[in-house]
Amino acid sequence: MSNLSQRSRRVLWVIVGSVVALALALAITLQVTSTVEADSSTVIRVLMVNLLVGLSVVLFVVETGWGALRAILTVAAALLIGFLILLIINTDPVNAYRSLLSGPLSLLNRWGNWINDALSLTLVGLAIVLVFRAQLFSLGAEGQIYFGALAAGYVALFVTGLPAAIHIPLAMAAGGLAGFLWGLLPGVLRAYLGANELVSTLMLNPMAVAIYALILQSLKVPGSGAVASADFLETAQLPRIVADSPATVAVFYGAAAVLLTWLIIQRTPLGYEIRMIGANVRFARYGGVNTRRTIMLAMALSGVLAGVTGAVLVLGIHRRLRLGISTGLAFDGIVVALLARNKPLAIPAMALLYAYLRTGADVMQSQANISSDIVRVIEAIIILLITAEALVDAFKWFRRPQIQQPLSSVSLDVNPTVPGEK
Repeated sequence: MSNLSQRSRRVLWVIVGSVVALALALAITLQVTSTVEADSSTVIRVLMVNLLVGLSVVLFVVETGWGALRAILTVAAALLIGFLILLIINTDPVNAYRSLLSGPLSLLNRWGNWINDALSLTLVGLAIVLVFRAQLFSLGAEGQIYFGALAAGYVALFVTGLPAAIHIPLAMAAGGLAGFLWGLLPGVLRAYLGANELVSTLMLNPMAVAIYALILQSLKVPGSGAVASADFLETAQLPRIVADSPATVAVFYGAAAVLLTWLIIQRTPLGYEIRMIGANVRFARYGGVNTRRTIMLAMALSGVLAGVTGAVLVLGIHRRLRLGISTGLAFDGIVVALLARNKPLAIPAMALLYAYLRTGADVMQSQANISSDIVRVIEAIIILLITAEALVDAFKWFRRPQIQQPLSSVSLDVNPTVPGEK
């Protein structure tokens, strides 16, 4: 009887979630397509993408439970504080906030910018989650994005004679491979030399950007004032979903990446080892986990996702190699991962929320003549509120009565050796 009631509850959740996702998708689609004369094909394509948006929201609630309410309240509090700041420095804060909150859905091309930005944040957020779940604090995604973009750009420029069905996946795979190799480097330094991954990845980021800029100089179009390559071959450019919007079919690659990352973490031996290391690295080592191999693979797989992000940026948005393809995107991905509580299925919803604010900031700047830096203030407040929440939890843990353990005469080695590891 209990199994039957549990199954019925699950079916009810599926039905309710499907209805909510469909209703949200229809509402966004009607709002976006009402600004243009869209035919039925355009409406259906936009609706398909918005179904993913609605599904992301439902998955976020299912994955985080009451944590979803906490995340929403955190963002709401940050928006309120931002409004109060705007009230002091501007005479019409209501109009400015109206542009901020409704701007991304006011035009089809703005909706496309929102979707593209959310896709990039989703991929980077997934990359951050992989290392965070192993209790590693890697900030190397920025450099991996540049190397992924460079490798994908080379394939898009110099590999010819391929149909789009082969050329695009090949360029994406090249970007992922470049990110894998650049992510493996700090993993090796951490696993075998004990190098702090925070320091090594921060040092590797400017190196990657400098190498990217140096190589780009050799690819620069002669006589052009801009430091950029020629446009990619048509067969290497990601197709747009609709003609009047910059959103590309890469959103479906992003959905596949979310599912694949969740499967790796929750349903594979590697994911189990990553979670064990994240829970207690010494326990994992005693349990026979090859911690060095797992640390390297976690950081390398994180690099794959960051490299694919770079490929998506140049193949779908810029459609050529250029300077400044990523301006701190990796660091925004950290905030997305924190808001999603390091849960892969919750990443897309938080990426959509964060991208919504960023897109709305551009609209606010153009329509209300308000600097988009106010959104940076809101983002900083969100980070502070998340940090404050962590500090409160830590304070409660320290205030908890500690059970006194009897002293033992047995000495434990801090770095025990496990068969198979040196």
